[in-house]
Amino acid sequence: MSAAHIERRRKLMQKLRGTAVLIAAGARVPRNYRANTYPFRASSHFLYLVGRPIENAMLLLSDGDATLFVPERTTDDALWDGPGLANEELATLTGCKVRTLEHLQDALHGRALATLAASDTITRDEQSRLLARAIAPLTYSKEDEALADAMIELRLVHDAQAIEELRRAAATTELAHRAGMSATRAGVRESDVRAAMEHPILADGGATAYGSIVTVHGEVLHSNDYDGTLAAGDLLLADVGAESVGGFAGDVTRTWPVSGRFSPSQRAYYEVVLRAQKRAIEAVKPGARYLDVHLLASTELVKGLCELGVLRGDPSELIAEGVQALFFPHGIGHLLGLDVHDMEDLGDRAGYAKGRTRSKQFGLCYLRLDRDLVPGMAVTIEPGLYHVPAIFSHPELSKLVAKHVNQTELKKYSDVRGIRIEDDVLVTQTGHEVLTRAIVKEAGDVERAVGAQS
Repeated sequence: MSAAHIERRRKLMQKLRGTAVLIAAGARVPRNYRANTYPFRASSHFLYLVGRPIENAMLLLSDGDATLFVPERTTDDALWDGPGLANEELATLTGCKVRTLEHLQDALHGRALATLAASDTITRDEQSRLLARAIAPLTYSKEDEALADAMIELRLVHDAQAIEELRRAAATTELAHRAGMSATRAGVRESDVRAAMEHPILADGGATAYGSIVTVHGEVLHSNDYDGTLAAGDLLLADVGAESVGGFAGDVTRTWPVSGRFSPSQRAYYEVVLRAQKRAIEAVKPGARYLDVHLLASTELVKGLCELGVLRGDPSELIAEGVQALFFPHGIGHLLGLDVHDMEDLGDRAGYAKGRTRSKQFGLCYLRLDRDLVPGMAVTIEPGLYHVPAIFSHPELSKLVAKHVNQTELKKYSDVRGIRIEDDVLVTQTGHEVLTRAIVKEAGDVERAVGAQS
């Protein structure tokens, strides 16, 4: 059994001072019909406390005990899904008592329980039935609020087992990006590169932590398309991360030239982004406010664009007006852990410290995290520069464009659609550790890696 999961359960119960807790693993979700489902992925809260993905299971923490309630295995289950683990084996592996789900209702009788809403409606309906109250995302009873806050407090600071999982995800993610750069050449499809990148992830026994983004249209931040053909002169943006066997996420973006050589304009933009990313990473340390890390990266990007002649004005004044969002419209990153955007199922309750709220300014409103950093937190640092036609033509934003963007100079960089450079960073006692430092990002190293035979 994992001592880490037992200790996590102990700490959670200690914080809640006797409140009973019900955590659902979740259910398989049908794609079009019942027998054709999306791959099962247990709730991250469940994985954090149990360590094993057990479909339809419920974890009850009460009176110092941890009990797993699991579906009773049938002959049909064994036929279609294999024999599975006996309850005695599950008890040994998890350190929990194990009972079948038919006993759960009686175990809950008369209790005031805290829970967190599952991501799938099937399980939320079951939670609502069991607790005799409506369970919905971001809707909390008094007990649920205490549970959410306690879970956030625990999961914000990764223990040794979690850090080891993050390092494994980072190592596999490095293999994926190396394979992607190697597979890149003019004439291949985006899907060919994506397949090359996902191969080492699946071979390691894990999965992708999110839908891979592999595209020459880097200006589309969450592009779902990967059917284009790479051409000489294109930049390929690959946002691909591995999920470890234990469920922890890697999240890395690299941008590289299809031909193996940046054009002068592409390299100029790339160096601006890389400088901003390095400065932002340097600022990651205990006590630093993540918003300030974002603003530091934004300032570096604006300075770089001013140096290139693309922007006009004083960088500090441009930042105050939000001009950086014309080219850098998203936040500097987010929490990283069992979810790639860790604990975002709990909304800004997880991402924003008490008393802090999202800005209403375009660009800054997309910042996912505004907390002071503490040792054990893991975050991404991912600045970028993008040419997004919808931003430049927006009725309100176009006023900033007309005022501050030198269109003549901007046209010199027309072979850049989007560049993002992202790493996973662990906050340490003395500063930080870049978990994904093995993935090349210096321009010359990236050029040498493109099309290289491993």
